[in-house]
Amino acid sequence: MHVVCPHCTATNRVPDERLTEDPVCGRCGRAVLPGEPVELTDANFDAVASRTGLPIVVDFWAAWCGPCRMMGPHFEQAARQLKGRAVFAKVDSDANPRVSSRFAIRSIPTLVMLRGGREDKRMSGALQSGQIVSWVTQA
Repeated sequence: MHVVCPHCTATNRVPDERLTEDPVCGRCGRAVLPGEPVELTDANFDAVASRTGLPIVVDFWAAWCGPCRMMGPHFEQAARQLKGRAVFAKVDSDANPRVSSRFAIRSIPTLVMLRGGREDKRMSGALQSGQIVSWVTQA
């Protein structure tokens, strides 16, 4: 499985059976699947999204958004539960207008699931951790 490090954008090969064993980046030594949301930006989004083999669940949010702040701990809990099965990422829609515009983000929070760099599905509105896990694991 190819997993792109969100910190240095190096592509790492991780055997499927080791995805839950805290793999680290061969270049920078940081966790590539930390079990918590990673921050993606206009600068690193394409590198991570297009070359990572796992599904990527992106939370488009903003610091001023009350529902976004309420959903934050639930998103983190879902990331821990699905560690090694999906990459959870956060994109601050105010600070990263190119990515937000490309995905036509009109309301936040909005979750977008990417597979192979392409949008597979989306959901708008604040969710609890169980709802996020169910949404991610549904076919």
